[in-house]
Amino acid sequence: MTVWTEHLSRLGATLAESQTTAAPLPSVRFADATDEARAASESTVVVPLLHLGIIRSVGPDSAAFLHNLVSNDVNKLPADGAAWNSFNSPKGRMIASFLMWAEDEGHGLVLSADILPAFLKKLSMYVLRSKVKLANASDTLALIGVCGKNAAAVLQAAGIEMPAADMRQTLTADGARCVRIDAERYLLAVAADDAAGVFDALVAGGAVKAGTAAWQLSMIRAGLPLVTAPTQEEFVAQMLNYELIGGVSFHKGCYPGQEIVARTQYLGKLKKRMYRVAAAPGIEVVAGMDIHAPDFGEQSAGKVVNVAPTADGGVEALAVIQSSSAEAGQLRLGAGEGATLELLPLPYALG
Repeated sequence: MTVWTEHLSRLGATLAESQTTAAPLPSVRFADATDEARAASESTVVVPLLHLGIIRSVGPDSAAFLHNLVSNDVNKLPADGAAWNSFNSPKGRMIASFLMWAEDEGHGLVLSADILPAFLKKLSMYVLRSKVKLANASDTLALIGVCGKNAAAVLQAAGIEMPAADMRQTLTADGARCVRIDAERYLLAVAADDAAGVFDALVAGGAVKAGTAAWQLSMIRAGLPLVTAPTQEEFVAQMLNYELIGGVSFHKGCYPGQEIVARTQYLGKLKKRMYRVAAAPGIEVVAGMDIHAPDFGEQSAGKVVNVAPTADGGVEALAVIQSSSAEAGQLRLGAGEGATLELLPLPYALG
């Protein structure tokens, strides 16, 4: 337990860890899953983002170092900017997805906590003579999410300086960073010792305490995916709609997997896309689970990416699915006779 997690426990939080193929994935909840889902749908919630971790890249070569390794243009990232980004295998499959922002001395990378240690080790292998230091900052920085229609008002009531636009950030004199993902979703990175006070101020400002699943539900409804251990190296960036959310630059230099990502963009029609789906109450859905459809017979037609419970006891998920299968609309979970999945709209066009 840390000072931050002890404070959450005193507020009534239940802390847990789910074991994945890579490392334990922390989670938190304050109430029943359906109640938290309802709060995420009807109110503005504040969520300790324990399931995420942060890597800091510090040094004069940070931009050049990262620019040569990731899918987005780091050199053109504004000083007050943030962007979705990814690190890919030589075969173009996403090893990690992350939110990146610029700092005075480097960059911050926020990604799923279960893949962070292995990813940090892999990234460190590329440092060589670059003047850059990489470190896991998850123990010194706490991540807090605020989402809902009144998110901006809650942040302002808590004294947080607001970014001017989507994918922009602010940094207060005491080091509290606020990234505006969109008008209803904000991510804060604050010193771990200050996290309790910031969290309490957000609650006093009108936010409802909620857990990991509430943030995940909000991100699913925004069509913003997160690569976790069960889905590493499963998808090319465009399968996760990454070019649609601004996570890929097609005008920068080479990086691992770049040739595959570019070929997917410019040659032929993309056969798989990420869709938003729902399953009825009582159906177990987990990341990495296969999806089947009649046009693919016994072969998998897709795979679940992220999942969160809903207020009615069901689940919503992001899933990469063969476009032909999605258009046919006969999607089954796990097997040809599995539970039916309903397609739901995304907030952006798939094109």
